[in-house]
Amino acid sequence: MEFLVASAIAVLTAGGVYLSLRGRTFQVVLGMTMLSYAVNLFLFAIGRLVVDRPPLFAKGVTDHADPLPQALVLTAIVITFGMTALVVILSLRSFLESGSDQVDGIADPSDDTPDATADETGAPPSGAVPSGPTAEREARQ
Repeated sequence: MEFLVASAIAVLTAGGVYLSLRGRTFQVVLGMTMLSYAVNLFLFAIGRLVVDRPPLFAKGVTDHADPLPQALVLTAIVITFGMTALVVILSLRSFLESGSDQVDGIADPSDDTPDATADETGAPPSGAVPSGPTAEREARQ
C-alpha cells in the first residue's frame, strides 16, 4: 500500500512540475493543481493511512487513523478549488486582453501568420484597420 501511494505522489509531482514549466497558461494551472493533489495525498500518507481500521475513536480500539491530516486535506481541497477558479478567470482575462495564452505575455512566433496586406517589412499599411481581441475591445470604448 505504501509503495502505491508513494508512486502516485511521485507521478503527480513529476507531472505537476513538468506542466508548471510549460509556456502556456492553462498547462501551468493544471500543473499547479496536480502539485496540490500530490501535497494532499502526501498529507494523507503521513496520517498513517491504514486499511481495515476505524477512522474514529471507539472503545477497545488502540490503533486508529489520525483525523488531523484528513481535516487539513479537506481544507486544502476547498482552498485549492477557489484558487484554481481565480487563476483560470485571471488567465482567461489575460488571454482576452493580450490575444496570447503565453505565461510571459509574448505571443508565440510560430502562431503568427503573415498578413496578406503587410508590406515586405512585415508592417501593416498605414491605413490598415487593426484586428484581434484588443482592437475589438478598444473599438467598443
